[in-house]
Amino acid sequence: MYLKSLGAKTTKYQGDGIMARRVFFSFHYKPDNWRAAQVRNMGVIEGNKPVSDNDWEEVTKGDDKAIQKWIDDQIKGKSCAVVLIGAKTAGRKWIKYEIKKSWDDGKGVLGIYIHNLKDAPVPPDTDGKQSSKGNNPFDDFTVTIEQEKKKLSSIVKDYDPPFKTSKYVYDHIEFTTGHFFRVDENQEISRFYDSGSAKSVHGSCANPLDLTK
Repeated sequence: MYLKSLGAKTTKYQGDGIMARRVFFSFHYKPDNWRAAQVRNMGVIEGNKPVSDNDWEEVTKGDDKAIQKWIDDQIKGKSCAVVLIGAKTAGRKWIKYEIKKSWDDGKGVLGIYIHNLKDAPVPPDTDGKQSSKGNNPFDDFTVTIEQEKKKLSSIVKDYDPPFKTSKYVYDHIEFTTGHFFRVDENQEISRFYDSGSAKSVHGSCANPLDLTK
């Protein structure tokens, strides 16, 4: 899948100072909703409004055009997209759409692995279970930088907490997101990308390239 090409000029976000706090969360709903809720409830960033199981079922009953519009409305007004990466996040149709839409709209994009956060406890168990680490969803995309094609995963940062205990994983995500997103309006959007690609930042994208399967 191809994305908008990147220009050579680093630009600064010309927002109203809330770039750090208006976030769109992308995640695989059914298996990771509980884990995603833990990240939402940390309170260090402002995300899109959570949906209930019933709301999500209503959304997914629609055709592709209706689902796409719902996602577009959720992304609108956000300054960045955070992909919460679980065991089976990568390769999903609407996760891929959310990443591409966010990127092509000039949003900051990054990933956080959440598989080691515990899921909701299911009786008779009194403790939730962790999951397995999934593939990097940014591997599914290619972007052109100064006439050179690169995988998006070589540009976009993804954070994998270096702990196995759910509590430590939670604390690490809370610290990382709190530090990462609390920036002022003069912060370059290159903060979202690996330093080696900072010269080719997203804010000066050219026209989108054709999508390929």
